[in-house]
Amino acid sequence: MSSPTIASVSVDELRDIAKRVRAHIVRMVAAAQSGHPGGSLSAVELGVSLFWNHLRCDPSRPDWPDRDRFLLSKGHATPFYYSLLAERGYFSTDLLSGFRTLGSPLQGHASMNAAPGIEMSGGSLGQGLSFAIGQAKAARMDGRDSRCWVLLGDGELNEGQVWEAAMAVPHFGLGDRIIAMVDRNGIQNDGFADTIMRTHPADMFRGFGWQVIECDGHDMAAVDQALSEAERPHEKPRCVVAYTIKGRGVSYMENNPSFHGKAPNADQLATAIAEIELGLK
Repeated sequence: MSSPTIASVSVDELRDIAKRVRAHIVRMVAAAQSGHPGGSLSAVELGVSLFWNHLRCDPSRPDWPDRDRFLLSKGHATPFYYSLLAERGYFSTDLLSGFRTLGSPLQGHASMNAAPGIEMSGGSLGQGLSFAIGQAKAARMDGRDSRCWVLLGDGELNEGQVWEAAMAVPHFGLGDRIIAMVDRNGIQNDGFADTIMRTHPADMFRGFGWQVIECDGHDMAAVDQALSEAERPHEKPRCVVAYTIKGRGVSYMENNPSFHGKAPNADQLATAIAEIELGLK
C-alpha cells in the first residue's frame, strides 16, 4: 500500500500540540506518583516535530509495513512517548490516566505490542541504535525504504554499546535509513552528566563518520528545520544534537536533577499546569 501523505503542520500548531503533550506528561506522573518527568519534558519539541511533520506513519494502521520506526532509546521517558502516541491518534488520551497502574498497557518502560505504535521494548539504556541497525537491515532486505529515528539521552551516551552501533551504521551503509537524535539536556539519573562522565556528542558522532546537525531543542522552528535537514539525502548518517533543558516548561523542574524521576505533588502539579499553559519563555 502507498505511503500516507505527511501533512505539513505549522510551527504555531506544533507549539499548541507541545503544550498538550507537556500537560499530559506532568498529569500522568502526578497521578501515578511515579515516573520520569524531567527527560520527558526536555524532548517534547523533538517528538512533536517528528511525529507530525517527518515520521512516515499511519495511526490507523500501526503495523503498516512501510512505516518509519521511532525508537525510544532513552527508555524511561515513556510519559513523553505515550503522550505523543495518544495525541497523534494511536490510542485514546483516556489511557494516559492509567500510567504505571496494574493492568495498564502504559507501564514505566514501553513494551512492544502492549499498545499501538510502540516499536521497541525499552528500559535498559544504550540499545536503541543497535536495534535500529537490525530494523534497517531487515527493511533493506525486504526492499522497503522505511527509516528509523532513534532518540538518545545524555546519560546513555556513557554506554559503550552506543558507540559500537555508531561505528556499525556507516560500516553497513545504513546512513540513508537511520537518523539519530540526542536530547542533550545535561542531566542524568545521578546528577549533571558532565560531572559523571563527560561526553561531547556532536564531536563524537562526527568522529564516527556522521553528519551532525545542531539546534536549540526548544525552538520549534529550529527543531523542525533540523529534522528536515536530517531527512535530506547525504553520504553520511545524520545525527541531530538538540540542546535542551531538563524539565523544560516547569520552572521548579528546569535544570533540577531531582526531577529526573520524581513526581510533583498536588500543589506542584497546579503550578506546572499553569506554567505550561503560559507557554515557553
